[in-house]
Amino acid sequence: MKTDSFVLRHVGPREKGTNEMVKTIGVSSVAELIDKTIPKDIRLTNDLNLPKAMSEYEYMTHIQELANKNKLFKNYIGLGYHPTILPGVIQRNILENPGWYTAYTPYQAEIAQGRLEALLNYQTMVTELTGMELANASLLDEGTAAAEAMIMLLNTRSREQKKNDAVQFFVSEEVLPQTIDVLKTRAIPLGIELIIGNHENFEFNKNVYGGIVQYPAKNGEVYNYESFVKKAHEKEARVTVAADLLSLSILTPPGEWGADIVIGTTQRFGIPMGYGGPHAGYFATKEAYKRNIPGRIIGVTQDKDGNRALRMALQTREQHIKREKATSNICTAQVLLAVMAGMYGVFHGPKGLIYIANTIQNLTATLNKGITKIGLKQLNNTFFDTLTIEVSNATKVKEIAEGKGVNFYYPNSKNVSISLNETSSLEDINTILEILTEAEGKETFVLDSITENNLDLFAKRTSNFMTNEVFEKYHSETEMMRYIKKLERKDLSLNHSMISLGSCTMKLNAATEMLPLSWPNWGVMHPFVPIDQAQGYHEVFKGLETALNEITGFYATSLQPNSGAQGEYAGLMVIKAYHESKGNHHRNICLIPASAHGTNPASAVMAGMKVVVTKSNEQGNIDVDDLREKAELHKDNLAALMVTYPSTHGVFESTIKEITEIIHKYGGQVYMDGANMNAQVGLTNPATIGADVCHLNLHKTFAIPHGGGGPGVGPICVVKHLAPFLPSNPIIQTGGETPITAISSAPWGSALVLLISYSYIKMLGTKGLKEATIYAILNANYLKARLEKHYKILYSGENGFAAHEMIVDFREFKEKGIEVTDIAKRLMDYGYHAPTVSFPVAGTLMIEPTESENKAELDRFCDALIKIKSEIDTMESGDTNSPLKNSPHTQEMLTADEWNYPYTRQEAAFPLPYLKENKFWPSVRRVDDAFGDRNLICSCNPIEDYMDH
Repeated sequence: MKTDSFVLRHVGPREKGTNEMVKTIGVSSVAELIDKTIPKDIRLTNDLNLPKAMSEYEYMTHIQELANKNKLFKNYIGLGYHPTILPGVIQRNILENPGWYTAYTPYQAEIAQGRLEALLNYQTMVTELTGMELANASLLDEGTAAAEAMIMLLNTRSREQKKNDAVQFFVSEEVLPQTIDVLKTRAIPLGIELIIGNHENFEFNKNVYGGIVQYPAKNGEVYNYESFVKKAHEKEARVTVAADLLSLSILTPPGEWGADIVIGTTQRFGIPMGYGGPHAGYFATKEAYKRNIPGRIIGVTQDKDGNRALRMALQTREQHIKREKATSNICTAQVLLAVMAGMYGVFHGPKGLIYIANTIQNLTATLNKGITKIGLKQLNNTFFDTLTIEVSNATKVKEIAEGKGVNFYYPNSKNVSISLNETSSLEDINTILEILTEAEGKETFVLDSITENNLDLFAKRTSNFMTNEVFEKYHSETEMMRYIKKLERKDLSLNHSMISLGSCTMKLNAATEMLPLSWPNWGVMHPFVPIDQAQGYHEVFKGLETALNEITGFYATSLQPNSGAQGEYAGLMVIKAYHESKGNHHRNICLIPASAHGTNPASAVMAGMKVVVTKSNEQGNIDVDDLREKAELHKDNLAALMVTYPSTHGVFESTIKEITEIIHKYGGQVYMDGANMNAQVGLTNPATIGADVCHLNLHKTFAIPHGGGGPGVGPICVVKHLAPFLPSNPIIQTGGETPITAISSAPWGSALVLLISYSYIKMLGTKGLKEATIYAILNANYLKARLEKHYKILYSGENGFAAHEMIVDFREFKEKGIEVTDIAKRLMDYGYHAPTVSFPVAGTLMIEPTESENKAELDRFCDALIKIKSEIDTMESGDTNSPLKNSPHTQEMLTADEWNYPYTRQEAAFPLPYLKENKFWPSVRRVDDAFGDRNLICSCNPIEDYMDH
């Protein structure tokens, strides 16, 4: 046994187990299974051309060498990214803890109460710092949060504004440049007209439905926006404020001077810059918009016994995206980062945040005093952490600063912008002053004390915030460590059992892949440093892009999209740009199969396309005749087909090449959704099936952890003729020769977590990547072979096999009063997170085991579902007092003095022997979703305060 082989550690099944599984499936070998599963005309004839696999030890040496190529300068660039101090207790117990980073999105609330509480803390912190009434549980970054605000205000215009076709949106020129670029991208296809200008002399009229300003502004000035907001409201326009969240602990919150939406990033709350991400964007607004706010809201409800419980409120906006009627395509938040930012708030409390903010501001005032002493002009009257200075020669300042290992921001040849942060000190101030005096040819001096800054009255916060008990209790490391552990114990993650969510590919996130994320040489890089300071990162990017091109068969890759949904949108925008470059502005029809992910039609609508749905046949495959008919009908305006492969039903459709040829015949491009790429790698690829562009979910196929619902990364790979249009960035040039504007804020998206996928590919190599795919297909077909003796399996390929996932049908049990939700909740009693519920078919579970699970774990899962079938068989029709209907069973129920159920405690909580060794207890009984939606509470108030409302 080659013990230094990473594939040995990543793939679950061993030789003995594999042989037994093959026998159960009814084939002679794994090779025969693959031959009968994947159509021959799309099989790759050659192995992937990738470097030889590294051992884990070799990889760690390699990634350390690359890390050393990143130069760690002192960064005062700002522009929404700042050096931070991540408390060790949060780094060790959350960022580096698989109990937190391997969890799935908290759709199954009863086994996610810890994460939900952490996110409720986050929402409360954001709501109270911004002075708003409601916040969501994170968006992707500041730029995309701003875009969501712009679109939400468009969709909620007044009747009069809709009548006037008000589509103009004002953007202050002081908004961060990367945010403006993302706004441009999102505005164009929706027909929104951006007016970029000076907020101080802008006049609203009936054509302007909203606007956005930056607080503090890009140049550092803290403007008084009260009159601007008043003027907007007088014309029925509404205002979004992009605000630095840390500054709001001492600055007047926008909610107190009339803002309608407040957005931004929580990166300053202890999250490493990571060369651009991932960081949780925040979005806060008024309660009136609770049904329009994008993303996830965590709400308080009660469980079956009336106990307080948490869950994702108003879930239909995300979990069941409204397809072509959707107003957003969000399917990924930044949960892990939101949890960390919220915990930063818990650990420091309001007094700690005020102390940090005051320290930064006083240091900024001290720097301002020194600048005045030099005789330079500083442009900001009221400031928080950023000063803009007029200098004789910005290029000379840059040369001297970089010689001393310091980065500033240089908006033009005569100005230098300097942003301080929580790592800054008086010694740093003197270094900065030394750089400026040398550049100006002045005599050097040293400041030996810190100046206290007095804010103007309009800017000074007087209101309290974060007054809930949770922000006062956990300020010692002992208490904080125990609090984090208490929450972790309420959550079922991959470190407890298999999470077999179809389409979500919850695979192993190997420790070696994760370790470098904590290293300073990767974490403290600002996304806008000169390229020559980030050579380690760029070698990773080049290596990852080359590997993804080889895996997909495509020509070029953009790593910028920071979620799968962003990847979909980016791919469609690239297709749109391609058509327009040919003068085909009229091509706007997007064909989408009925079985597609809900984000597909939502993304098409956001890209300005019209969705035409094509039918499925009785086998659940794309109806080729219907697709051909619709492609021909719309041939003059056909822009694209969006197709998932293998299909959302877990089948390698044999007609795929015929389908893509039809689209090309009528001038369209083929977009392949990469959600199911884990069944393709090394065996077939998007180029071979005839696609032109695909996005890849790196948080699925390429091992980035789900982190409780994010981070996700969704790069796009494209054929040669689409490469010129790959997205750019306004500060650091990226993308193609004629790129579209930015998709997300940072040039390379969530760069830090790209290390994980890079390491996954490096350590698996050609052979390992192919083996991972083969074993994913083997594991799925083994589950199918065992379960089809007890349940109906909904779809399979022409030879009777599944791809890497399959759909189990539970609709036949409705006559007994059993819903698929009952199965999902009962699985919790067996120690399992439910597979994907009612997608893509209502009343079913879609199961994907991945390659990382061994036969023993697959058998435990099958045993659980088979035992549940026996429970169904023994139930009387309409029985509402059975283990299924009362599931999940909590420890409180099992240890109560009374047991008034017609089955035993053992049947309830220990129905199979393996549970006695490793029992996971749901912390609440089944949650009441309807109660939570009727009584929406999204912050940390005790539920007792609201029960009578």
